[in-house]
Amino acid sequence: MSVPVPTSVSSVSSVSSVSSIDARSTANRTGAPAAALRAEWTKLRTLPGTWWLLLAVVALTAAVGVGADAAATCQAAGCGQDPAKIALSGIDLSQTVVAILAVLAISGEYSTGMIRTTLTAMPRRLSVLGAKAVAVSALTLAAGTAGVLASMLAGALILPGRGFTPLHGYPALSLASGPDLRAAAGSVLYLALIALLALGVATAVRDSAVSIGLVLALLYLFPVIASALNPHWSRHLEQIGPMSAGLSIQATAGLRSLPLAPWPGLGVLALWAAGALLAGAAALRLRDA
Repeated sequence: MSVPVPTSVSSVSSVSSVSSIDARSTANRTGAPAAALRAEWTKLRTLPGTWWLLLAVVALTAAVGVGADAAATCQAAGCGQDPAKIALSGIDLSQTVVAILAVLAISGEYSTGMIRTTLTAMPRRLSVLGAKAVAVSALTLAAGTAGVLASMLAGALILPGRGFTPLHGYPALSLASGPDLRAAAGSVLYLALIALLALGVATAVRDSAVSIGLVLALLYLFPVIASALNPHWSRHLEQIGPMSAGLSIQATAGLRSLPLAPWPGLGVLALWAAGALLAGAAALRLRDA
């Protein structure tokens, strides 16, 4: 003989079941970004080329800066050069390595078909892209900081012997100086934004070689074309180019002659990076893997 269950008890049981399901769903939603970040960090740090590329970022940033320091001379006051920009000239080359690192972070998965496994394990595609962006930018910030600190130290030691002295109107490079600190910190942020730009392009394009070519064209073609134009159009082109505008963050002298002030110039690069990531996010969300 069956015992009837009171309606109140049945209702409480149903409410408890729904609450339990909602709690698990909420936990899954909140835990998904953290799980995606752990997965992307593991994949990125176990790629065979990651640490070599990061080492190359540090080495190129410092080595090219040392070479530029040794080649620069200032024989008299007002020689019209920028010591911080000289010391940080290695960024011009190391950004290429950063772009390659960021492209390979996702295009490698497309070339091997691993991206299907990734998206099966993590169906929230934007969470996957966000996790890749955090992991790539964090590693770039770490390598960039090491390279920039080495470059600034080398500049502080070498440039005074090349004529960049207080007698000629150039105090020693120092992170205690506001403009020098801005140039150094801005250069690190510049590399991180280059990484995000490259990641966005690679997510949209999916092919490693094409993505690297597009990113390098965006960076280096603007200055090349600007140099062939008249001053009016050249200035406008430098204001919108991701590299020419972004590297204005390094300037500590002759700020009035810049196409853009330092922070607005870095903001232009940030807009390029944001646009690339939005394009990549749209492609990742709308197209099949």
